[in-house]
Amino acid sequence: MKSNQNKLKCKRIVGGLTEGKPIFSDQPINFLSMMDIGTGKITDTKHNLNNQSLKNSILVFPNAIGSSVGAYTIFSLKNNNTSPNGIICTNSVDITTASGCAISNIPLVYIEQNKLNDYRLNNNKYIEKIVIDAEDEYIIFQ
Repeated sequence: MKSNQNKLKCKRIVGGLTEGKPIFSDQPINFLSMMDIGTGKITDTKHNLNNQSLKNSILVFPNAIGSSVGAYTIFSLKNNNTSPNGIICTNSVDITTASGCAISNIPLVYIEQNKLNDYRLNNNKYIEKIVIDAEDEYIIFQ
């Protein structure tokens, strides 16, 4: 890590340490109806992540919507090796995302959207990788 300016405090929901290429969305995801569990791709043509795979990524998004059965979709993604490595919620941590990550051992943290926006504006650089340390409750942007 180069400096603390790349490090932001977050709130642990599901513990763990992971990293991956970030995938940012300002739109919620319905895991039950928008995911192809075989590829990890978003299938909703109206979603800004349409046709992008979440596999091995750090998903940064507001929250999940829709049925709580979406938690099992997250579990299926993990079992198919097509899940994100970690998830950062920026609006609220919903029961679907929390329970899906808990049963799948996917690190999950929460950070306020405005803190993330401030970081991105102040640093004005491309983020190639995000490290989530949910145990010590911080995120590192690289």
